[in-house]
Amino acid sequence: MTFDPYTQLAHHLHALGMGYPLKGELVDILRANFSPVEAEVALAVPNTHIPLELTTADEVAASLSQPIEEVADILEELARRGLLFSGTTDDGQPGYALQQVGYGFPQSFFWKGERTPHAKDMAGRMVKYFRSREIQETYGATATKAYRYIPVKEAVKGPFQAVYPYEVMEAVIRRARTIAVAHCPCRMTAQLLDKALCDHPLEVCMKYDELAEYLIERGMARQIDVAEALAITRLAEERGLVHMVDNSQDGIKHTCNCCEHACWNVGPIARRRLARDDIMATYFLRTTDEEACAGCGDCIEACPVDALVMGDEFPIVDEAVCIGCGLCLIPCPSGAVRLKRRADVAPPATFAELHRRILEEKAAT
Repeated sequence: MTFDPYTQLAHHLHALGMGYPLKGELVDILRANFSPVEAEVALAVPNTHIPLELTTADEVAASLSQPIEEVADILEELARRGLLFSGTTDDGQPGYALQQVGYGFPQSFFWKGERTPHAKDMAGRMVKYFRSREIQETYGATATKAYRYIPVKEAVKGPFQAVYPYEVMEAVIRRARTIAVAHCPCRMTAQLLDKALCDHPLEVCMKYDELAEYLIERGMARQIDVAEALAITRLAEERGLVHMVDNSQDGIKHTCNCCEHACWNVGPIARRRLARDDIMATYFLRTTDEEACAGCGDCIEACPVDALVMGDEFPIVDEAVCIGCGLCLIPCPSGAVRLKRRADVAPPATFAELHRRILEEKAAT
C-alpha cells in the first residue's frame, strides 16, 4: 500500500488530547495546507503532549532521515504559517507543538482577521468539517471539559455571591504576563462566507502568556495592556457576549467572547443541537429573588441560550440549558437576578492538570 502522509497525519492528529475528528474532509484540509515533506515532519512531532507543550527540532529530527537543518527550517515555516505552535523551551531553544483543536486549529486561519482567498477557502472547508457531531466528539469525549464560562462582572461583584479569583475576568487578565487580542474565528468564518447573522465585534478574542506571545510573534494578534483587555471585557458584556475560558484555575490561555449566532459552543446550546453539559463546564446557574422581581421580563431577551421563559409572575429558568453567564442580570431593574453554584466542585488547579486529565480520560475510552 502506498504511504499517504496526509492520511497518516490525520490519524496522528486524531490521537491528540484535543484531537481532530477523523473524517475525509480532514485529509483534504491537510492536503491544502501541507506539502508531503511538511506532513512527514509534522508526523514526527509528538501527539501525546498537552496543548502548547514544546518539542525541539533535534527531538523531531531524531526519527527522520532529513538533516536537522532542513527539519528546523520546515518546522519554522509551518509555525510561520500557523500550522504549528512555537515558543521557547525552558533551556532557551526554539520549540514546536502540534496545533490542537481549540488551541490553534482551526483558529489560526482566522485569528489575523484576513479576508484572503485561502482564509475564505478554509472557512468553507471548516463549516463542512466541524458540525454538531464533530463538536460533540471533540469536546464531549471526556468527563473533564476543556472550557468553562465566566460570569459577567455585575454578577460577581455583589455581596450575595462569594467568588474565587479564577471566576472573575479582571483577575484572570491581571494574572497574565502577556496579553494579545485576535479576531474571533467563529464570527470571522461567518463573515468570510457572507453568512454573518450579527454585528458583534470581531477583535475580542484574548490570549495570555505563551499563546499570546506566539500569536504576537507570528503576526496573528496584537499585544495589548491590562487596561485595553478590561475595556474589551466591558465591551463584550455590553454587547451580550459570553466569556469562555480554559477550565482551569491557573494558567488560563485564552478568553473567547462568544455569541449565539456564530460561535461553536453558545450557538449549538441555544439551538438545542448539543446539550450544555456534553461540551462545556458550567459552575453557576441563574436564580431569581422572587420578592425583588418585578416580573418585567427584561432578562428573558438578554439570555443568549434562550433558557428563560415568563411564568405567571416570574421568569422560569431551564436549568438544563442555563450557562451561568450572568448576562440576564444586566438589564434587571430590580436586582432580582442571582447566580447560584451548581455544586461544590472546582476546576482543575492548572492548565497542565486539566489537559493531563483529558489525555488520561481519552486513553481510557
